[in-house]
Amino acid sequence: MVRVKICGIRSLEEAWAALDAGAHALGFVFAPSKRRIEPETAREIIKKLPPFITAVGVFVNEPRSRLLEIASFCRLHVLQLHGEESPDYCRSLAYPLIKAIRVRDIRVLELIPRYPVEAILLDTYVPGCPGGTGQTFNWEIAQEAVGMGRPLILAGGLTPENVGEAIQKVRPYAVDVSSGVETDGRKDPMKIARFIEAVVKASQGQKFCPQRKF
Repeated sequence: MVRVKICGIRSLEEAWAALDAGAHALGFVFAPSKRRIEPETAREIIKKLPPFITAVGVFVNEPRSRLLEIASFCRLHVLQLHGEESPDYCRSLAYPLIKAIRVRDIRVLELIPRYPVEAILLDTYVPGCPGGTGQTFNWEIAQEAVGMGRPLILAGGLTPENVGEAIQKVRPYAVDVSSGVETDGRKDPMKIARFIEAVVKASQGQKFCPQRKF
């Protein structure tokens, strides 16, 4: 089955709504955002998560020392870098990494081999917005990225209504959603459940290339 990350978790109630629906990973945003969470709050949520759930910290151009401080304090499992972090910056971090790349056009594929990370996340390019825009991009570009030697996480404008089509077209390792499962800016348990139901349905009968887990 395609794995599911619910991003922008801000409360224990939201975390459990995602986990009860079948999410594999939860994203905690530490960058400037309307979904930003304080490290103290994230730590308390993560301490209460069951085994085998991945806690992902989302950062944008964070100074290395501060990033490592937050990662250790919150007991994060994976770091997601959503800014202009360099390959050398990634090499300096002893954590499993997801590098987010915002898709403007097909030339984005040239960046993927440069990054020494466990997975690549493709998101929509919107000027001035590092993520969470609720807009899709050309999935044909994501199709090309699947065969480039990195597990691919598909993000950008996914919803319960379109995630099935996205999976059928791209066959990613995982999907990542935030605004697509919200109502009035908060995580909606019904939308989360419908989203994951659509992922399960679309995954049935699909053959996916073996890819590393994190």
